[in-house]
Amino acid sequence: MAMLEVRGVSRFFGGLAALTDVSFRLEQGEILAVIGPNGAGKTTLFNVINGFYPASKGEVFFKGKRISGLKPHKVCQLGIARTFQVVKPLQRMTVLDNVVASAFLKTPKRDQAEGLALEMLKFTNLYEDRDLISKGLPLGKRKRLEIARALATQPEMILLDESFAGLNPTELNESIEIIKKIKEKGITIMIIEHHMKVIMAISDRIVVLNYGEKIAEGTPEETRNNKLVVEAYLGVAQSA
Repeated sequence: MAMLEVRGVSRFFGGLAALTDVSFRLEQGEILAVIGPNGAGKTTLFNVINGFYPASKGEVFFKGKRISGLKPHKVCQLGIARTFQVVKPLQRMTVLDNVVASAFLKTPKRDQAEGLALEMLKFTNLYEDRDLISKGLPLGKRKRLEIARALATQPEMILLDESFAGLNPTELNESIEIIKKIKEKGITIMIIEHHMKVIMAISDRIVVLNYGEKIAEGTPEETRNNKLVVEAYLGVAQSA
């Protein structure tokens, strides 16, 4: 049984098709990357999976259970966490309290939530920043705080939306190591990213979207050598 199964999902906004008949499976413990040009429907796909948008057509299943139509907090309670492309921490709260707030989803007691939050801050190398007000964090640390908040919900699967965007080389390497550690914990990962070097290095499989349609699916090597993918995306990225 697949960890996640997307069956024929389409999403329309008025007359615009943001997703058209997208299907794929994600197995437990995999890292699946979703790539494609800007406007390809990648974030819309995440929004459908986690319940922010209902699918116009098709269904989404998590561990064999249909989750289409559930609200985001219900999807999160079932075990799917996510980060967002534009990070928005609770700016007036400390780094620690940001993560504690997420931990309360499944941990009702303050001391337990705080213990879990501290563990996630250590995991994401933010422990030394735990008492800082999150508004003052640089982008790289805000990105890691977003991951820590998602992990504090104790997910079985995590959706990472451009968690590497805007990072310098040192921050990039640090985040790559965190992603690898997340996989080692047994958490299944689905990631949207434009850093092709990163995607090729960490992904087990890749799904490629273009104009809302899936045009390819396969290993990093298969994706790199797919003519449709090169024409639609990699060729543009390589020449940029």
